[in-house]
Amino acid sequence: MKSYLYTYAAHEDEQALCQLELRTLFRGAKIGAKSLISERFIDPSRSPFIHERITIEYTAPTLDELVEQVDSLQIQQGKTFKVVYYKSGKFVSYDEERVIERKLGAAIRGKVDMRNPELIFGVTKHAEGWILGECMQSKAIWKNHQDKPQNYSTALSTRLARAVANIAVPEVEGVRVIDPCCGIGTVLLEALSMGIDIVGRDINPLTTRGARLNLAHFGYPNVVTLGDMRDITDHYDTAIIDLPYNLCSKLSDEERLSMLRSAHRFADRVVLITTEPIDESVAHAGFEIVDRCQVHKGRFVREVLVVQAQSQTY
Repeated sequence: MKSYLYTYAAHEDEQALCQLELRTLFRGAKIGAKSLISERFIDPSRSPFIHERITIEYTAPTLDELVEQVDSLQIQQGKTFKVVYYKSGKFVSYDEERVIERKLGAAIRGKVDMRNPELIFGVTKHAEGWILGECMQSKAIWKNHQDKPQNYSTALSTRLARAVANIAVPEVEGVRVIDPCCGIGTVLLEALSMGIDIVGRDINPLTTRGARLNLAHFGYPNVVTLGDMRDITDHYDTAIIDLPYNLCSKLSDEERLSMLRSAHRFADRVVLITTEPIDESVAHAGFEIVDRCQVHKGRFVREVLVVQAQSQTY
């Protein structure tokens, strides 16, 4: 079984969100300050926080021993490569990083191309020792979705939307998902770009029209319907619900509880995004909170709650 080292970083305001996403994607892995090691293989472009994935092919307690190991590494004829040092927790100065890259690059048998290599070998000094292996870098696909035809100020950021999609659906295969308050489709775009089987719904005809325009702009199919989430009759494995909170759609306690109870009926697991405390409503709707975090944007705070159906409803 192969193991992989993932490096990541997050702004202070999104640290808690990053940690929630990572412990959901890599359940059971020891998460460090800048990296983690897991047997789980995922595309680093899935996460807005992961930077690289290094396949752990060579390990050694010292750099010299690592150089000796890779001396037998022969690059496939005709392919080019380069070695890049990635920070994963242990401090190494800039000058030391370049020395490490040159030493290992000289030991590997093949043609070096520093600008457009076909293969990148990542090396890092980790708590487990020196690690080297083929590296895949994140393409930050979520950035492409920032330039949408339709947008509004209270919509989720693409980073938050992508992280929430990962938290809701850590395993994509065979999972049916719904975003019943999809707005202009920010979550839908991120989920569809990761191959998640998701549909959207919204009670507002203006936002559903905007969601369809945004999906079409990026070449995704129309998966949006107009309607109240309380009328949903199909069942889904997971739901993602960004609860309405702006001045035009502020919820009463009764309306919020009604929405949560309907979610309990059509989904076993729900990721909720809220701007106000809703623990009591969540419990009364028949859910239990299994994980959570806060996401800050200046003074504005959102809370992400991961909830699942209780064995007995209230």
